[in-house]
Amino acid sequence: MADKQVIIYSTPTCPYCKRAKDYLSRQGINYTEYNVALDRKAAKEMVKRTGQLGVPVVLIDDEVIVGFHQAQIDKLLSQ
Repeated sequence: MADKQVIIYSTPTCPYCKRAKDYLSRQGINYTEYNVALDRKAAKEMVKRTGQLGVPVVLIDDEVIVGFHQAQIDKLLSQ
């Protein structure tokens, strides 16, 4: 699990973003967060990489999860 790269694209007002970040933190997973409300470059990168406008977008290595889906996060982290 420690060798996984985890990125989360989020906004400050998104409740599912908060849930995703809280969950990752409770699991001891380090992640890089990009606030797409303030960081236009990150927002463009998110759309380019995922085709998605909604948040949260969680990237685990090259796998994309749109929304907060705990089971999917667990599955990708355990591979």
